[in-house]
Amino acid sequence: MSKIGMTSPASRASTSWPQRKTWMAGTSPAMTAIIALAATMLAVPLRAAGADLAHGRQVFAACAACHTEKPDALGPSLKGVVGRKSAALADYRYSGPMRRANLTWDEGTLRQFVADPQAKIAGTRMPFGGLQDPKDVDDVVAYLATLK
Repeated sequence: MSKIGMTSPASRASTSWPQRKTWMAGTSPAMTAIIALAATMLAVPLRAAGADLAHGRQVFAACAACHTEKPDALGPSLKGVVGRKSAALADYRYSGPMRRANLTWDEGTLRQFVADPQAKIAGTRMPFGGLQDPKDVDDVVAYLATLK
């Protein structure tokens, strides 16, 4: 079963790692670079060009009703949320689905969650249907990135 870049299970077991063929065997360095660049671009969404931080702050005002620094807040603090793991604040009681989500709140993940929380993490307790306007989503996420 020796098609391009594929080996049979039997031959993989008897071949040492450096000699095994991989799915990228025979790929040119230029193609490898293109694949790596594409994977990076998909994995790290860029901040929306022209995000309006002032508008993001205005939209976030509705979120701030629950997401405050107060110990009795309905939602966890979003200060420093970009780059943080989901359900990471020890002083907040997260829902089971949020604890199991095991996400890192990067800009792409936040965009998905802010746009439709239940679609991103089914069963989350957050009583919010999401922002419908992509511009609102981009602006809020850009604003969240400023909260340190």
